[in-house]
Amino acid sequence: MSPNPHHHEAGGADAGEAPAFAPRMRLLRRRSGLSLEAAARRAGLSPAHLSRLETGKRQPSLPLLLTLARVYATTVGDLLGESAAAADPVVRGADMEAVDAGGWRYRRAGLAGRAMQALRVHVPQGTQQDLVRVHPGEEWIHVQRGRLRLTLGRTTEVLGPGDSAHFDSLTPHRLEAASADGADLLFVHTLLQSPTADLCVAGPPGHGPGPAPTVG
Repeated sequence: MSPNPHHHEAGGADAGEAPAFAPRMRLLRRRSGLSLEAAARRAGLSPAHLSRLETGKRQPSLPLLLTLARVYATTVGDLLGESAAAADPVVRGADMEAVDAGGWRYRRAGLAGRAMQALRVHVPQGTQQDLVRVHPGEEWIHVQRGRLRLTLGRTTEVLGPGDSAHFDSLTPHRLEAASADGADLLFVHTLLQSPTADLCVAGPPGHGPGPAPTVG
């Protein structure tokens, strides 16, 4: 990314240990008919940064996974290579395989292909603390364990076990674990499509959304 104090991704994967979902990202981009340059522009990334994601040299944050899911008209679960569930509406806890990306751990908690996507998420302390995001839709977060620092616009709240937040995703927002051993969340978001960059890096909390910057 070009220098941007509000966007920090986790470091690259070790050589020879590209995550399994990296080639999945390339496949879904190609299926959507987008070139590397066009997809990067819609996601507010540089082509070089998107290429590093597709080769496993960088690992995506949760907000960036949401970005790419919207750009490719798919779901976070599909990006992570999760197989679509059958018609059975029940998702068994034992069947929720963990996927790690950018230091965060995700488990599907709902069915694929729905208007709402549900995930179980582990947020390690300090990871992505400078990411501020705005995008269409709604998000609902419920803290199961640990403490989560949630910044919405100019307001910052610390949520503990049993606390929830439900907000319009056009409000600039940031998530950060406030406890040393991280925080476990239930996370639900809507899948709304937009013809432009659907999820972009905003300015400091309290600033409205603006054009997606070039990121690299």
